[in-house]
Amino acid sequence: EAVVVNADLSLRSMGPISELNMMYTLDCYFRQRWIDRRLAMNVSLENLTLGIKILERIWHPDTVFYNGQKSFLHSITSHNRFLRIGINGSVLFSQRLTVQATCRMNLEYFPMDVQNCPLLFGSFAYTTDDVTYTWRYGHSGSIELAPDLRLSQFDLIGFPVTNYTGHLKGGEPAVALPLYFSLFHELCLPIVLIPLAPHTVLCVTFKLSRHTGYFLINLYLPCCLLVVLSWVSFWINREATADRIALGSTTVLTMTIIGIENKSQLPKVSYVTAMDVYVALCYVFVIATTIEFAAVHYFTKYGTGEPRLVPNDDDSSLDEISEDNLSLDSPALRNGKFKVQAYPWPPNVANVKVGIMAKLCHCLTRTKRKRSGYKGKLTAFSNSVSQVDRAARVLFPLTFTMLNVVYCIAYYLWAFSGD
Repeated sequence: EAVVVNADLSLRSMGPISELNMMYTLDCYFRQRWIDRRLAMNVSLENLTLGIKILERIWHPDTVFYNGQKSFLHSITSHNRFLRIGINGSVLFSQRLTVQATCRMNLEYFPMDVQNCPLLFGSFAYTTDDVTYTWRYGHSGSIELAPDLRLSQFDLIGFPVTNYTGHLKGGEPAVALPLYFSLFHELCLPIVLIPLAPHTVLCVTFKLSRHTGYFLINLYLPCCLLVVLSWVSFWINREATADRIALGSTTVLTMTIIGIENKSQLPKVSYVTAMDVYVALCYVFVIATTIEFAAVHYFTKYGTGEPRLVPNDDDSSLDEISEDNLSLDSPALRNGKFKVQAYPWPPNVANVKVGIMAKLCHCLTRTKRKRSGYKGKLTAFSNSVSQVDRAARVLFPLTFTMLNVVYCIAYYLWAFSGD
């Protein structure tokens, strides 16, 4: 008859949980109970607590954690374990362990993900013909949590337990991890190896919901503010080319740094995470702001900031006057466009050419006549606002807000539906 080993866990603390190494650490009291009829005794005591050295002289199960990596027994100030034998031969063996176990994480919904990290244990050498494992208090009470248990990055939202018969190649430590998990880690499924050796496997799955507050402050909010900052260029005059290009370049570089910094603590997975999607979304909006200005700058006539003055229609005849044909006997002077009065020449400027005086007259009379016509033109063309900029002031914020709402709803629904 196979010996039945009843097991339970009292979880004291949990962490750290490393996405980079796909591992988690927990500190627990691991208790096992079995009955050995050879140890039954007729005494008045209900049970007998013995020193741990007696464990070397009696039979005890060779329990191992199949997905454990660097587990150890606490030994300060002494070995944290005890052995208690009942009068009917029942043996209670308790020990305090720190277990570091592997957890194959699915980071597609990071940082809004829910991870399922299993802890698998059973006999190393004994098959189901010799030893079987069960949960001591059933599926509802075999896992006990400390009242002050808190996790820094996650909330422990559940810890369902299961037990099943797995198949592994007994006696070979190199293949002591013959188990894998489904995509969402809901069930522990065995890999069938040959030769087959059925073993009882106990599995507790810790369901961990990640805290998003850290990422809201250090990722989502900075990215959102950078996108809003890039929209400031829509209110900058389109003639200020250097200012708008400098603002766009700065926001692009800052977005790149934020994306690289937040990816440094994650493994180099081959799929896109929710964080990558949001950073790419913000990156697209920042780049689109720069492209929008390029389009505005290309289609505007006054991109240099120096407006080209256009004369009024009633004074179009003055355009025929140029510096090359302006002289005292030009048709413009004969037609009365300019009136030149004779003044006595100063002795020291007697040799000044007439063309200079004609240019001076042209400058004085033209400026005076055209000032009223150019005043309105300067207001219309200098520092003008593009219609594309006006539309972008509304379309960019509206589109970005809608995409943020869709992003949050979609990923939260997918993350919890996947759980």
